[in-house]
Amino acid sequence: MQEKEHGVQAVDACGSVAADADVEAMGAALKGRSAFYRMISALYFKPLSQEQIDRMAQADFSAYESVNEAFDKGLADIGRMLRKRNTGTRQDLAVDFTAAFAGTSSWEGRYAVPYKSVFTSDEGLMYQDGYREVFSAFKQNCVRRRDGLDYPDDHLSFMCEFMAILSDHAESHMRAGEWVKARKDLETSRDFLDAHIMSWFADFSDLAQKILKGRFYRGVLEMTEGFFELDRDVMREMLEEVEARRAA
Repeated sequence: MQEKEHGVQAVDACGSVAADADVEAMGAALKGRSAFYRMISALYFKPLSQEQIDRMAQADFSAYESVNEAFDKGLADIGRMLRKRNTGTRQDLAVDFTAAFAGTSSWEGRYAVPYKSVFTSDEGLMYQDGYREVFSAFKQNCVRRRDGLDYPDDHLSFMCEFMAILSDHAESHMRAGEWVKARKDLETSRDFLDAHIMSWFADFSDLAQKILKGRFYRGVLEMTEGFFELDRDVMREMLEEVEARRAA
C-alpha cells in the first residue's frame, strides 16, 4: 500500500522496466505532471509553512514558461509576491488562505471553499451529488481518503492528489509496455479532469478572487486554471501516442 502525503492513497502499485527514448520522454512528462499536481494539492490543503514558502520561492518553473495566458499571469504574480517576502509573509498568506479557502470570509453570502458539491449543487452545500460522484470515482480506482482527515472527498486537494496517483500509475504501466493499462489511466485522468475539476473550478476561482486580499493566492488560482488547461491538451496528445503504440 502506497500512502500519499495529503489525503488519498492507492491500494495497489505498479512495476516498471526501462523503455525507449520516446517512452522515457513521456515518462518524464508524467513524473513532472504528478509533481505539479501534488504541489497544487498542497497549496489548497492548508496554509503554507515557512519551509514551503521558501522552497516555492527557490523553485525553477522555467520549463513552464509561456504555457498559456492564465498560467503565465499566475506564475508572475506568485513570483513578484515571493520576491518581496519577509518575516510577516507566512502569517499574511495564512490569513488570506483562511479567509477564502477555509470559509472564514464570504462574498455576498457565498463561501469560496474548494469543494465540488458547493459549486455544483443548487443549495451550495457540501456532501451533495458532487461528493458522491468523486467518492465513487476514487472507489472505482482503488483509492481512498486517508483515515483521520475530516475533509470530504470532493476537496480540490484530494482530487489533485488523485490525478497525481493516476499519473504515477500511467508512467509505471507505460515503462512496462502495458499500453492498455496506460491508456486507461490517461483516459481516467482526462475524464476526471473534465467532469470533476474543470466543471466547477472557474466558478470557485471567480468567487475566491473576490475574497482574497493579497496577490499570492490570486496568482495560485490563475496558475492552477492555466495548468488544468495545459493538462487537458497534454492528455489528448499523450493518449494519441499511447493508442498508436497499443495498436502497434
